[in-house]
Amino acid sequence: MNHRDPPGIIAPHIPADDWRRAEATGAHVVIVVQDNTHHTIPWRRVLIPFAIAGAAALGTWGLVVALCTLFDAAAHAVTVIAGATGPIGIGGITLKLARAKNT
Repeated sequence: MNHRDPPGIIAPHIPADDWRRAEATGAHVVIVVQDNTHHTIPWRRVLIPFAIAGAAALGTWGLVVALCTLFDAAAHAVTVIAGATGPIGIGGITLKLARAKNT
């Protein structure tokens, strides 16, 4: 018995028994191929990079806000400490860190 295997990529999709039966009887084998010719934008491929870029932008803005808050708190702390300590002198040079309120 001279039999051939199904041609090309289609081989795994046609059961061998059906192929051999069709080959032996001379029946036609109908192969249905699903056509995937969509001419639209694949949204998943577009949205994932935008989501990553948006998350990176929000993270960057969050970091900027956190740094601004930290610098603001440090500036207030330095102001409070400088106001409480009064003038600082080293080797005859006196530096006044904060102005006293004249009331």
